[in-house]
Amino acid sequence: MYRDNTKVIKIGDRVIGGGNPVLIQSMTNTPTENVDETVRQILGLEKAGCEIIRCTVPTAEAARALGEIKKQIHIPLVADIHFDHRCAIAAMENGADKIRINPGNIGGRDKLSEVVRCAKERGIPIRVGVNSGSLEKHIVERDGGVTAAGIVESALDKVHMIEDMDYDNIVISVKSSDVLMSVETHRLLAEKTDYPLHVGITEAGTLWSGNIKSSLGLGMILSQGIGDTVRVSLTGDPVEEIRSAKLILRTLGLRGGGIEVVSCPTCGRTRIDLIGLAGQVEAFVSDIPLDITVAVMGCAVNGPGEAREADIGIAGGDHEGLLFKHGEIVRKVPEEELLDALKEELMNWDRN
Repeated sequence: MYRDNTKVIKIGDRVIGGGNPVLIQSMTNTPTENVDETVRQILGLEKAGCEIIRCTVPTAEAARALGEIKKQIHIPLVADIHFDHRCAIAAMENGADKIRINPGNIGGRDKLSEVVRCAKERGIPIRVGVNSGSLEKHIVERDGGVTAAGIVESALDKVHMIEDMDYDNIVISVKSSDVLMSVETHRLLAEKTDYPLHVGITEAGTLWSGNIKSSLGLGMILSQGIGDTVRVSLTGDPVEEIRSAKLILRTLGLRGGGIEVVSCPTCGRTRIDLIGLAGQVEAFVSDIPLDITVAVMGCAVNGPGEAREADIGIAGGDHEGLLFKHGEIVRKVPEEELLDALKEELMNWDRN
């Protein structure tokens, strides 16, 4: 598999590449200069399972803020840089564990050289980021539009610029909002380089549409053995990005831990508020560190049978429901006590 053979890159106290676990990233949407607000958001993301966090650094003030932010968080901190090489240098001087740049818009070869020299002195990795919107005009005109091959060519050209400066502590990111183009771009790139890849579907959209596009795109990319770290890009609360990424990785067998909730789609036999109940169960189990499957079924007639592979579950009936384990009924429970019965079982799971 591609990810088993990628170069190992150290980011703060974490590593990606070389077959190490795929790490989950997000990006703050607070003003980086507002240290308190930014730290508060990062701590919430940490609790949700974020393993690498990126902050935008558009100003010298934002770069200075990184130093204070880093003192109060517990995961590697990445500085997102556009256009101003001085911000990249200042970010590294203030403790950034990695920087994200597009060498094509950093201000020319001389300025890029200054950034690389600073990164080399500190052993800080550079994420080379290229997306479909930043593709060079001559490539777009030559190819008659944006293509996967063109994005890969652009990314590797920029990687070679840094390699020519005698530095190879590099992570590559190539993104497009077009799902199928993203899949093809990552496939082509993985065949041409052994640098670890940061994967995601850029500008994926809102919580609803963005999750669908990201699940499809990331699922297709990751299932091919491509990708060493991921971000699900959503227009919304960044915590939702972490929840989605964890579920995508768990569904693909790339991540264990955490409770998986399965539930039936409801039908005419449903006599309870299954939609509300499933939502309550999902919210309750989100922070429980058990590696099990919980089923929430709307029909006591065949719910336990359909959810036989679940470790534990509840199924609704007419004013009462069932608590079951591995398809076997444990006991009947009044409808209003179903959720509490499940909670009690989960809180005492280690003693079962």
